[in-house]
Amino acid sequence: MIVALGKNASEATQKPRPSRSASISVLLMGLVLGSPALVNQAWAADDPATQPTIEARVQAMVPNVEAYATNGMKSFDCPGLAIGIVVDDKLIYAKGFGVRSKIGGVPVDSQTLFQIGSATKSFLATTLALMVDRGKLHWDDRVTDLDPEFQLKDAWVTREFRVFDLLAQRSGLPPYANDGLSFLGLDETALIHSLRYVEPVSSFRSTFAYTNITHLLAGRIVAKAAGAADWNAVLQKELLDPLTMSDTSYTAAAMERASNHAAGYRWTPQGTVEVPFTQIFPYSYDGAGDINSNVEDMSRWIRFQLGHGAFAGRSIVSPENLAVTHTPKVAITEKISYAMGWIIQQTTNGTVVWHNGGTPSFGAFMGLAPDRNVGVIVLSNEGNVGFPDGLGAWILDRVLGNPETDYLAATIKRATASYDKDAQQFANPLTPAPSPPLAPLVGSFANPGIGKVMVSVEGDGLVMELAATGAKLRLAPWNGDVFTASLMPTGQFAALVANSGPSPAGFVQFQADKTAKLDVLHLLLTDSQAYDFQRE
Repeated sequence: MIVALGKNASEATQKPRPSRSASISVLLMGLVLGSPALVNQAWAADDPATQPTIEARVQAMVPNVEAYATNGMKSFDCPGLAIGIVVDDKLIYAKGFGVRSKIGGVPVDSQTLFQIGSATKSFLATTLALMVDRGKLHWDDRVTDLDPEFQLKDAWVTREFRVFDLLAQRSGLPPYANDGLSFLGLDETALIHSLRYVEPVSSFRSTFAYTNITHLLAGRIVAKAAGAADWNAVLQKELLDPLTMSDTSYTAAAMERASNHAAGYRWTPQGTVEVPFTQIFPYSYDGAGDINSNVEDMSRWIRFQLGHGAFAGRSIVSPENLAVTHTPKVAITEKISYAMGWIIQQTTNGTVVWHNGGTPSFGAFMGLAPDRNVGVIVLSNEGNVGFPDGLGAWILDRVLGNPETDYLAATIKRATASYDKDAQQFANPLTPAPSPPLAPLVGSFANPGIGKVMVSVEGDGLVMELAATGAKLRLAPWNGDVFTASLMPTGQFAALVANSGPSPAGFVQFQADKTAKLDVLHLLLTDSQAYDFQRE
């Protein structure tokens, strides 16, 4: 199964559905606050003099948070979880739950490292703001002036694409445009180049559609403006170092070197399955999703965001340009919009600024209630099928005094239904048509955005190998001229296959051209994007 960074980052928005979770009471001010409803009723009082401080409110809700988190971990079979809550520039609550790995059972704590996936995008947006502060860029600069190689299929959109469009998720491209190609090993340059062959599906700037590859280009533009080797170098120098986020990193090697890191798990309805780290994903995505972090470091990021660009008395980015990254750019629903690396959501009792992250084996959520000066971090070592998002939203609802909603109960149903639907699409037909002879299908094919592939016979099926990356897809007969296409666990792709699970990556169909020869190889990936290869 193809899993994209942004798929889970828009779980609650794209469909909505981010693309896979001890009862305690507390005595406070003479009252036992055991139920969220009671807490909400107290917080909604009109007389400020009768209300406890925000910090006291959060401390009062801790038992309910811990109970909800623990129950959610059981429902989702989530091995490990860490939660952090920031109030008034302080991390007032930080706790780990469960274990880093089912093997060994070492507990999670507030310093345990997790992948944060697309929560990285807010860091990328802030580096853009930094470059604007320094006059190296302007928000309305044309992208073609900064990178002449940039091109989309529509010439007018190419000319009009500006810096503020790179992260705004309104490109007119299909959701997750060409993300699946990264799982076939295409590098950053090839992925950016491939966008010029993608057919737009909506008018420019009119419709929300989550993409990741435009963020790779944004990272390149930031690095060039900063005179740095790459975006991660800018991240380290301009954000991680000043914010003293000393445990935060952006490579698989750094994650594995850390003594306190979580192992990653792929979610299934039957239980979570541990999978190895992979160099390809998410680390090939730079500012779209490559950060590893923990609750304590991420609390500094939340404090910086709530502090309008300042941290520990030092201004790092101007409030004005940081505010641009929090400003809605495109509507998702009537009450939800996308900004730049952040989702802006109107709730009953206030605005929430949030983003989630999902890799095949980790999930993350970070959210701000700016009017309350509160931030929430949820990190898990399970692929994000909605557990961190639901838990984070539930906590922020408690902070704001919103009506209580059991997000996790609905989420586990959606995750199970989605998993079953993915499995069913590859179920063998009851009466499959016979496959055509394999020998005539062998040969070399080419696609302008992907390059050449060679198809050869292997056993009772075919193997399709990409010349540019060495990725191999096993083509197994399925129904007539349609074959299932499964990424083979060879070389650098071995860990990726383990991360993605047993489902095929998609289908291949050999189609006839105008001369009735089977000279077109049609590849359809599970993210619904299709690519035609013409026989050479």
